[in-house]
Amino acid sequence: MGRVVLVTGVARPLAGRFVRRVTRDPDVDRVIGVDAVAPAHSLGGALFVRADIRQPVFGRLLAEHTVDTVVHMDVSATPLGGGGRTAVKETNVIGTMQLLGACQKCPTVSRLVVRSSTGVYGSAPRDPAVFTETTPPKSLPGGGFAKDVAEVEGYVRGFARRRPDVAVCVLRFANILGPGADSPLAEYFSLPVLPTVLGYDPRLQFVHEDDVLDVLRIASSEPRRATLNSGTFNVAGDGVLTLSQCARRLGRPTVPVLPPAVTWVGTALRAVGLSDFSPEQVRLLTHGRVVSTTQMRETLGFTPTYTTAETFADFVRHRGPGILPPAAITAAVDGLAARLGDGVAQWTAKRS
Repeated sequence: MGRVVLVTGVARPLAGRFVRRVTRDPDVDRVIGVDAVAPAHSLGGALFVRADIRQPVFGRLLAEHTVDTVVHMDVSATPLGGGGRTAVKETNVIGTMQLLGACQKCPTVSRLVVRSSTGVYGSAPRDPAVFTETTPPKSLPGGGFAKDVAEVEGYVRGFARRRPDVAVCVLRFANILGPGADSPLAEYFSLPVLPTVLGYDPRLQFVHEDDVLDVLRIASSEPRRATLNSGTFNVAGDGVLTLSQCARRLGRPTVPVLPPAVTWVGTALRAVGLSDFSPEQVRLLTHGRVVSTTQMRETLGFTPTYTTAETFADFVRHRGPGILPPAAITAAVDGLAARLGDGVAQWTAKRS
């Protein structure tokens, strides 16, 4: 008998792609996809069960199908279909509580993989240059998706203490980008003009959708050692990009906004439905965030195919060109930098 895998949140394209991939694994016997909304895409040979994760239905599902592996992907920053921020929070937090309660009572469950986010670290002016998995945030998230994932991880840690026989893997993904990216940051980069915070040029990391699928497969598969796929892991592509570099590569102009006015801009954008420019998004676009991926490589044994720059380049290719040609913007910026450098050198020579 092969493994039986249950995946939540399968109506979202990324989770749907993971389901189609895992059904092809030779050691997997059955895959059950669960969501409150019927997916618009194919789930391959998986069985789809329409169920709201916030309702206590998972106990019956886990027992009926003798599930041994649960991949919880229904943790997201954006609503699916109708509903706003309240519905998203209930799905993220209440849904996770219901799922963990069912897993705790099910003796056949032996592996749990949870999608999380590096947003759990927050973004603050005195943050370390690089976060590791054990670095505590300077302050707990006050709201939004970052607070959701902090609460979700707290419940997961409690579950791990109550069921030490279950291998628990938490994957903290950096901002996910790619051809089908569906996130507040992808919406932000799709704006014709990018509002930025005056005086700040944050460092950002990205992870490609394809790498997300690869690391999920590794985390949900049978490890070579009993503890290999257990723990919390940052997942991101190599390298970083600054926000100004992203704007140039997109070919989109930026509009620097004074820090006190950024909140007003975010409110206006949300009012017209253009982007979820939430307070946590503002903090990310002010202070940035960079994480260490050493544990991902050395313990989980995963090396991303795409770097941060390559991930963003693929996102740009599929989103189409912006208002300004990226090559012309880069040439203009490089030319300006060269002229400024020459001016500084001449001034220094005169002073000496």
